[in-house]
Amino acid sequence: MPIGRDDVIAWLSAYSQLLADNREYLTQLDSSIGDADHGVNMDRGFKAVLGKLPTVADKDIGTILKSVGMTLVQTVGGASGPLYGTFFLQAGAATANKMELSLADWSVAVEGAINGLMARGKANVGDKTMVDALVPALHALKQAIADGIDDHEALRQSVAAAEQGMKNTIPLVAKKGRASYLAERSAGHQDPGATSSYLMFKAMMDAWTK
Repeated sequence: MPIGRDDVIAWLSAYSQLLADNREYLTQLDSSIGDADHGVNMDRGFKAVLGKLPTVADKDIGTILKSVGMTLVQTVGGASGPLYGTFFLQAGAATANKMELSLADWSVAVEGAINGLMARGKANVGDKTMVDALVPALHALKQAIADGIDDHEALRQSVAAAEQGMKNTIPLVAKKGRASYLAERSAGHQDPGATSSYLMFKAMMDAWTK
């Protein structure tokens, strides 16, 4: 399954729509353990991304992803802007000058993006952050590719792992961000960043398996 720049743009468009559809849900999750602005911020950031995409649609995949990263850094408030911005900037660096990728190429780019994000946020699995959805999704994707599973099923398994990682944040006590101020009271709530990260992988599957 070759992944071209039109596929990347289709994914970004699908993610923007999912964020708009889930804006109130994400904000509701964030109201329990954060600033109650995650849905609003992510929706605003990806609406700005949608406006930017036509200006880079004829460029290579790396340029498109770097443009997304810069747009998010400039438009998304709180910690989400720098973290999601870093994710896309790192993915863009790994795909510079590429017009087409295999799913294995894409998994390498995603791994670099997650490593960059983790270095910036200094978060690990179990800290009740977006990392709790992203890392299981990456591991499932890499394992499926290593096992020779077809690309569509590999994406499905990756999304299932992201969803489980998201749900696994519910009983956790937050160790990073504003939620960590609540200490034990942060347990019992699903992390909004893990939820938007799960939606990012779901949008990928929805866009690339049609």
